[in-house]
Amino acid sequence: MYGGDEVSAIVIDLGSHTCKAGYAGEDAPKAVFPSVVGSIDHIEANNDVKSEKESESASDSKNGVKPLDSDKPKAKRKLYVGSQALGYRRDHMEVISPIKDGVVVDWDIVDNIWDHAFRERLLIDPKEHPMLLAEPSCNTPQQRERAAELMFENYKVPALFLAKNAVLTSFASGRATSLVVDSGGGSTTVTAVHDGYVLQKAAAKSPIGGEFLTECMMKSLESKGIVLKPRYSFKRREIRSGEFQTIDLDFPNTTESYKLYSQRVIASDVKECVCRVPDTAFDETAYANVPMTSYELPDGQTIEIGADRFKIPDVLFNPSLAQMILGMESFADSAAPVRGLPQMVIESINKCDVDIRRELFSSILLAGGTASMQQLKERLEKELMEEAPQAARVKVLASGNSIERRFSVWIGGSILASLGSFQQMWFSKAEYEEHGVSYIQRKCP
Repeated sequence: MYGGDEVSAIVIDLGSHTCKAGYAGEDAPKAVFPSVVGSIDHIEANNDVKSEKESESASDSKNGVKPLDSDKPKAKRKLYVGSQALGYRRDHMEVISPIKDGVVVDWDIVDNIWDHAFRERLLIDPKEHPMLLAEPSCNTPQQRERAAELMFENYKVPALFLAKNAVLTSFASGRATSLVVDSGGGSTTVTAVHDGYVLQKAAAKSPIGGEFLTECMMKSLESKGIVLKPRYSFKRREIRSGEFQTIDLDFPNTTESYKLYSQRVIASDVKECVCRVPDTAFDETAYANVPMTSYELPDGQTIEIGADRFKIPDVLFNPSLAQMILGMESFADSAAPVRGLPQMVIESINKCDVDIRRELFSSILLAGGTASMQQLKERLEKELMEEAPQAARVKVLASGNSIERRFSVWIGGSILASLGSFQQMWFSKAEYEEHGVSYIQRKCP
């Protein structure tokens, strides 16, 4: 049992798009930064010559095959973590993500991300704080043990707890039973939570998340001949007051992945500023004459966006719309058909016990960055009412505050870790040393 009340716990939610970290008991995370990192292979950058052996180790590290104890890759590649480090363009810097399909594939990067959160953003010594980590609801035992091992061995934390994303979202809204629709950067998951436990058999997942919608926005703008110029690729000079001239700069050594990352940042902002979910299913002819909305790109050109404002968010409800965007046709080739949000919700509820279905229908919670989109709650509620059984009372709940929707997992963790009754639940360092890492499966169900 861990009885450390005198120091507050640290809550970390490492998502596929951003990492959120902060103190338990606070109402929003202190540090929020991208969960992708910049990486430079040093030997390559210095000599531009790469022996076969080095390229092998680099490709291994890309595939997530990495020896834990060898210090070689650390000397070879330098990682840049955080929005400031990523915002600065460097030669040969690749942008890589440690998470693929919700699963960590590169623990070396995760280690660096945690380190950045503790030492540079929160300015704490991890030895002194218990850690609450949020994890995907379908996390594998190997992943959980690896996370626990890193925390106890590398950071020497006094105690640890792993909590499922969906359960934390449920706690954030003060419910023990609910259906959590978590639409984040990498994917959208629908998970049923009953009495504080995830019902694994009823989880549904779709690859459509914020990053997929951003990709749709980019391709759609490209098909109209609009070029998104990353911020590093030009500088603006004032000719007369209020009039600017844009001068293009050339950096031949910029990697493709960094260029793409910089363009995505812009496309993502366009999406967040102009998009909203349409009230009814999107129809080309009905939306052909919608008024345009203008948006000014960083290089000063103003673009007009019309029907795409409604079409792109509607991909969440009707994934086949994505195929109508030039460049996204390949999306249809995946083996299993991707389902829309209402179908996923109904399917998930139908896999649950008959006794709790009514309760789940009446407490559907929206969480995640993509769920903060305007009108999403109203549209989902409307479509579910049409498809749900007559006896069910459909209620979609979403915090009116978009910050709370974006960070609901983190906020749930913050509430949980600061409860007095939770303090005996920690998996302490003493238990780790006595029972070994596999004990985490018992302590954190």
